Amino acid sequence: MSCSSSASQRLISVSERLAGLRAARRLSTEKIITKQKNLSATASSPIKSPHIPRHSFSSPVAFYIAAMDYQPFPNFATTAIHVGSEPDPNGSGAVVPPISLSTTFKQAAPGQFNGFDYSRSGNPTRNGLEETLAALENGKYGLCFSSGLGAMTTIIHLLTAGDEIISMNDMYGGSNRYFRHVASKDGLKVKLVDCTDPVKVKAALTERTRLVWLETPTNPTMRVVDIQTVSDLVHAYNKDIIVVVDNTFMSSYFQRPLDLGADITHHSLTKYMNGHSDVVMGCAVLHDEALYKRLKFLQNSIGAVPSAFDCFLVSRGLKTLHIRMREHMSSGLAVARFLEQHPCVEKVLHPGLKSHPQYELMKKQCRGGYSGVFSFYIKGELQEAREFLKNLKIFTLAESLGGYESLAEHPGIMTHASVPENERATLGISDTLIRLSVGLETVEDLIADIDQALRTAVFQKSDDDHHGSAKAAL
Repeated sequence: MSCSSSASQRLISVSERLAGLRAARRLSTEKIITKQKNLSATASSPIKSPHIPRHSFSSPVAFYIAAMDYQPFPNFATTAIHVGSEPDPNGSGAVVPPISLSTTFKQAAPGQFNGFDYSRSGNPTRNGLEETLAALENGKYGLCFSSGLGAMTTIIHLLTAGDEIISMNDMYGGSNRYFRHVASKDGLKVKLVDCTDPVKVKAALTERTRLVWLETPTNPTMRVVDIQTVSDLVHAYNKDIIVVVDNTFMSSYFQRPLDLGADITHHSLTKYMNGHSDVVMGCAVLHDEALYKRLKFLQNSIGAVPSAFDCFLVSRGLKTLHIRMREHMSSGLAVARFLEQHPCVEKVLHPGLKSHPQYELMKKQCRGGYSGVFSFYIKGELQEAREFLKNLKIFTLAESLGGYESLAEHPGIMTHASVPENERATLGISDTLIRLSVGLETVEDLIADIDQALRTAVFQKSDDDHHGSAKAAL
């Protein structure tokens, strides 16, 4: 079979799958409407027809404008496209700067080099990306690392044995694992605190506190920390305490922690900032020159730096960040609103929904914007969650988030499996919690996919239980 024939068959298969999902969605909607009409005939007041988010809008942009009140940071797109990506200064005039793959650089004389000596210490391509990241976060200095955790561990190396860290108790599973099993064994005391409550943060501060690690919204239960309030109270207690905010879930497009009083903004660039699920990288952005010099020394000394080619890929991804994030926002909110009305869903955790307890704080802190990642509780137990994930056709069962493709995962089994079971229960990371990363596919297809998977998982289970009980009675 030729490659073109194979590709054509794959396209036909995808088209047939989407057509089937749309047909199932229409049939499901018709059944609901018929049922509600029958009920309304005998009820004292009519039941409204089901609301299908966004379907009445002619385009994603129309839905975005109607549903959102987001105020972008000034000149964001221009900054992302031009800062750090100036045309080749070496005479070629290339609009896209060349990728500097060289590991080492010629010196005019021993110790006399023209800006670069060895790529671990500094690289033209990496430097350009670091400049872009600093500008997007409204910071002065940017530093890139080989992963988000690589950036995190380098930041924690600013501390010494005996120092104390206050960290948000609900956070990425890898961060939890690092604090629990690595940092704590290096002589650092880590306090896990509900940082959504400033009173609890203040109570946890001591003379040994050197760093506060925040994550907002949190992964995976979408709690929102008031960055300004927490930063102010921490610095009022001791101005030298370093406040770090993991900004991975929001990206620079929606949230700028440095503007809200934080000392360092941290990203897993792997996620929204790159946006294509083909790079693992992290970064730190900050204002303070002295702190930057300390981190720059650690970056070179520890050596957790990314390759020049990966830096090129992230730089390229940033140029479409503003376009991607608007679509993630509108589609994510459309899916969340659909789930909030679904009979197979217990609860939706999305800070852009008015049902979220910190909805107003989120609007203020993120200028009315939201990303496409959120979580929800499916009705039932672990079996229903497994069946839902197994029956998805367009969403992919995989860890990570922020790429163009839609992903679904089970935090308790996947990203947060290393968190002790009793802590997962306290945080609400139950067997029925599912996290979604809504991608850039046609949102109607995503809604249809989720709907059929939910109904298969929950209603089929109910039917099976009913038939089983009936058979047992015989």
